[in-house]
Amino acid sequence: MSLSANDDLWEAVTEPTRRKLLDHLISRDYATATTLASEMTVSRQAICKHLARLESSGLVTSEHVGREVRFSVRIQRIAEASIELNVVAQRWNSRLLAIKQLAEQSYASRKNEDT
Repeated sequence: MSLSANDDLWEAVTEPTRRKLLDHLISRDYATATTLASEMTVSRQAICKHLARLESSGLVTSEHVGREVRFSVRIQRIAEASIELNVVAQRWNSRLLAIKQLAEQSYASRKNEDT
């Protein structure tokens, strides 16, 4: 995955409605925009726009079946996103630990100067 693909992924899932759509789709094989709109407090038009964004990031795929467009989650892409999120979390944990250590050292040196 390239950096731009990851940026595209994170941008797609920052929107709470899109995360809810993913949750709805993960719980079933597929759903139409109409079905999803009936289960959420968002218009069908907004659902379609969010689904298009999720599809462009590779998280969702669509399939025309008769007059319906059925959307489903791309499990492989979700798995890749999960792995990448864990990598990002590990980096942040390391950074936060370094910040904590610097703060503790600064506090200790100030405390020693005061005594």
